[in-house]
Amino acid sequence: MATRTTRANRTARKNKQPLFDGADWTFDTLRVVYDAIEEVARKDLELDFYTNQIEIISSEQMLDAYSSIGMPLMYRHWSFGKHFVSNEVHYRKGAMGLAYEIVINSDPCISYCMEENTMAMQTLVMAHAAFGHNHFFKTNHLFRQWTDAAGILDYLEYARGFIARCEERHGVSEVERVIDAAHALMPHGVFRYRRPRSPSLREERERRKERREYEEQTVSYLWSTVPGSEHSAKADAEMRERKRELHLPEENLLYFLEHYSPVLRPWQREVLRIIRNIAQYFYPQKQTKLMNEGCATFVHFHIVNALHEKGLITDGALLEILHSHTNVIFQPDFDDPRFSGINPYALGFAMMRDIQRICQTPEEEDREWFPDIAGSKDWKGVLKEAWANYRDESFIQQFLSPAVIRQFHMFAVSDNADDPYYTVTGIHDERGFRKVREVFAQNHDLSTLEPYIQVVDVDLLGDRQLKLQHTRRNGISLDEEQKESTIAHLRTLWGYEVKMEEVAA
Repeated sequence: MATRTTRANRTARKNKQPLFDGADWTFDTLRVVYDAIEEVARKDLELDFYTNQIEIISSEQMLDAYSSIGMPLMYRHWSFGKHFVSNEVHYRKGAMGLAYEIVINSDPCISYCMEENTMAMQTLVMAHAAFGHNHFFKTNHLFRQWTDAAGILDYLEYARGFIARCEERHGVSEVERVIDAAHALMPHGVFRYRRPRSPSLREERERRKERREYEEQTVSYLWSTVPGSEHSAKADAEMRERKRELHLPEENLLYFLEHYSPVLRPWQREVLRIIRNIAQYFYPQKQTKLMNEGCATFVHFHIVNALHEKGLITDGALLEILHSHTNVIFQPDFDDPRFSGINPYALGFAMMRDIQRICQTPEEEDREWFPDIAGSKDWKGVLKEAWANYRDESFIQQFLSPAVIRQFHMFAVSDNADDPYYTVTGIHDERGFRKVREVFAQNHDLSTLEPYIQVVDVDLLGDRQLKLQHTRRNGISLDEEQKESTIAHLRTLWGYEVKMEEVAA
């Protein structure tokens, strides 16, 4: 049966002409290849994706996209120009390469492809970005709940125009002072555990005037009741009630400053809102790096092989694509000078290929570890369900198998600063596999990787001191220099003294 199937495939391939031959490409060729990729994505993998917008850009435009965090529209800031100059110098000297593509979580989904790419590489990057990443953006629950793909481009256009008008009205240096402080606090300007009140960025823009009038009244109420030379018990009671209304503790520092800073003017509050909305837009990408890249790599690998089986791309084109694919998923050993941790492309792709294997040809070990999917044959359904409902931490906790742990030579180590030696806590046995999976999942949990700082109190009745609390995990304290730098930016936006204390988790 296998022999007859192979012969049938070879016959079918002989009866079809390749879609391209050679390295050169034209826009007509791109359209034909795109259509062939889309057919495999829709009919074979049954992917769901936004309408695609493919744009061909130069190396300089790619460097520009690098500097402005990959977005087609962005407000002006000196840091973007600094990044552009730095990247350009390294690129011209050959010290760094450029990505083959950049993809944007928007509707339509925009994919930037380098004009220097060969036709084989254009095939790869369209399959990778326009269908792999696109499907993940549209279906993963974090992106569906926390981002507004349909509104992000309009919102960025509004943000750029608003900040440009602020520069004309209030001066570039004054606007940059606010943006500098807000950029420094961006990692602490997101809602980690509760959903933003308004997920629609278009609604955010349209409601700006109404919201500004309301917040001016709110802030005025809050700070007009600060006791002066004369105040009554009634005023004190009102202040205590207002303090309860602040809903402390608050993890989103930019949100708190935007609403309750006593010194910010309305346009400055809007700048903070713009920056925290952009930070929130990117937050799901930080939680799904391994899954997102693994999904896109798995999709492009499946599609290009399907096109080759149909005779639509040549052996030479496939070899060029596989050469690049191999470079992308290369995992250096721990003692290799190039080692910088686990390659998310490599591990994500390996785990997804492993899920496919478990569903199709499981071994006895797989049946013990994954009884619900082993031998089910429905690898497409399992992968799509995982892409839709997991993030890196939970995906690893659920699907990292002993086979992949052995493939990547993983083991768990305890690193206690009080101990003179490292302790190996997880080896390649049943208990060790579970330990490795648990530890590795924790290493992808942003709540354990990023400092957890909250606003816990505001001395409204006295000197207006803002009090923050850092929760110390695993005995790790904040770097003192970075702590002081963060407090300085907070003072800029709060206008009064800021104090931070540390507590153990």
